[in-house]
Amino acid sequence: LYEEQVRKQEEEISRQRKTLVSTGDRSAKIRTYNWPQGRVTDHRIGLTSYNLDAVVNGEIDEFIEALQVAENTEKMANQ
Repeated sequence: LYEEQVRKQEEEISRQRKTLVSTGDRSAKIRTYNWPQGRVTDHRIGLTSYNLDAVVNGEIDEFIEALQVAENTEKMANQ
């Protein structure tokens, strides 16, 4: 019984690690900065901001909050 529980725990840890590791593929973008259009897009959550100057100057709260919401939503869906 103990071994079964340990095995399940190890499988869960392995599954979580796989979601954290990128493929290393160049097409696996996180974010695109489009200077001519003043646009920033975070491809993980599909968020686009047309305030590139502010983002480059560190005003990234919009992205942080959206990523936190996406992460919390994913965690709740996996429970």
